[in-house]
Amino acid sequence: MWIDTHCHLDAPEFGEGHALAVAARERAAALGVGRCVIPAVERTNFDTVRTLAHRLSDAYALGIHPLYVPRALDSDLDRLDALLAQHRDDPRLVAVGEIGLDFFVPALCTPAMRERQQFFYRSQLRLARKHGLPVILHVRRSADALLRHLRELPTGGGIAHAFNGSEQQAQAFLDQGFRLGFGGALTFEPALRLRRLAAWLPLSALVLETDAPDIPPQWLYVTAAERAAGRAQGVNTPAELPRIGAVLAGLRGIAAEELRVATHANALVALPRLALLDTPPA
Repeated sequence: MWIDTHCHLDAPEFGEGHALAVAARERAAALGVGRCVIPAVERTNFDTVRTLAHRLSDAYALGIHPLYVPRALDSDLDRLDALLAQHRDDPRLVAVGEIGLDFFVPALCTPAMRERQQFFYRSQLRLARKHGLPVILHVRRSADALLRHLRELPTGGGIAHAFNGSEQQAQAFLDQGFRLGFGGALTFEPALRLRRLAAWLPLSALVLETDAPDIPPQWLYVTAAERAAGRAQGVNTPAELPRIGAVLAGLRGIAAEELRVATHANALVALPRLALLDTPPA
């Protein structure tokens, strides 16, 4: 089965009460997407992603996203620690995430906010180490900084989500035991460097993701001019994952089935608790 290693099915785009998320998940399942990983982004949605993962028979991660650091409190880390301990026996809890650093958004790039982001990032790496969990990393113009802290506080691996760095940075994440997440961005033909990287990396390095509802693939993307003319933006969902996989398989010159099998296995290596969800009870 396909595994969507990163999708935000709790996002507002999926409707109040998550009715649209349930429908989207059913469509994805009909297309062979057997599992999704739903990462948290802040304290207020820790319980939401857990409840939704259980409702959908999926998996979840708990963490504080760098975009939400400006409104996060130090005590949120204590709450995260407590929940990781409370749910340690929940096989659907597969990682600490989404965590990381974002040096793209101008408001997050002031010296004070860089320091605040790094405090939350390092604190959550320590929690991942404490609770024996991999991490799901947000990497946006921050790969080298993320790697520097990982070398000081190694977690044993996880996923570098929406990876778009250099070959050298890719290899550095692989050396730290990570897999690299690829999604809708590689479907755009002008994304030459990303597409070359996706074709060049060893197959064992890759996992697939949609980041739904964000990062829509090329066939859903609507330009600002088109939106101004009244054309609606297509909503990205996990149902797009097999088609994204087909594009990646084409870039690598392999069958989609081979890619599906490989990326499924890679996801289980990156997030070992996923394997527990496929193991029948004794």
